[in-house]
Amino acid sequence: MTVTDPIADMLTRIRNAILVGHDSVSIPSSNMKMAIAKILREEGFVADYAPSKGSSPSGSIRLALHYREDGDPAITGLKRVSKPGLRVYVRKGEIPRYYGGLGVPILSTSKGVMTGKQAWREQVGGELLCYVW
Repeated sequence: MTVTDPIADMLTRIRNAILVGHDSVSIPSSNMKMAIAKILREEGFVADYAPSKGSSPSGSIRLALHYREDGDPAITGLKRVSKPGLRVYVRKGEIPRYYGGLGVPILSTSKGVMTGKQAWREQVGGELLCYVW
């Protein structure tokens, strides 16, 4: 089965795993998804991630989801912004703050995939991939 938007598929798999309370989720691997998983771990939204070889030639990524002490998930929402049919680009001065700074915008820039705060510090713009809060 061919997926036309792999990043949206990744976000949907994470969202579905959180809704049913799974401890981890497996996602088909790519360099972009590995960079997003790294950002999610650095920001504290997932406990850990690890690449694993699976049935597919590219392998998969195993994300260990993070839950707080009261059982609430660290990720309360995920939103895909730029889509294959409508790409959304932002300049260095237009990088949005989501939920008043509580959410994290993830951008694909010329210097790699990074959060909105990192892109603002680096003074680069790019494609606005998604929001995580």
